[in-house]
Amino acid sequence: MEPTVFIDTTPDMSIVRQEIFGPVAVSIPFSEEEEVIQAANDTEYGLAAALWTRDLSRAHRVASRLNAGSVWVNTYHALDSALPFGGYHQSRWGRELGPESIDLYTQVKSVTIAL
Repeated sequence: MEPTVFIDTTPDMSIVRQEIFGPVAVSIPFSEEEEVIQAANDTEYGLAAALWTRDLSRAHRVASRLNAGSVWVNTYHALDSALPFGGYHQSRWGRELGPESIDLYTQVKSVTIAL
């Protein structure tokens, strides 16, 4: 599949509303930082997000407010096996990688015995 960038989109379009796996990006212009955060969080998904900026303070501020399991700044899909990977909302089905992945393969049980 060829990399594709969609422009002239509106918030009600499925290309904006759904989680797409592939070399696809949706470009939506914005004026205020708050617009971006609200638009990015207005979804039932939340696996990953990416933002590009030269302003490190903005990167930290926006990343902390995005409802996504992974947020990449000035890069995309940079995985590290020491960091957990998984999402929020409908994309929240466990965590892969990192120590949190142990939860996928274990089940906690408490046993109390009166002697």
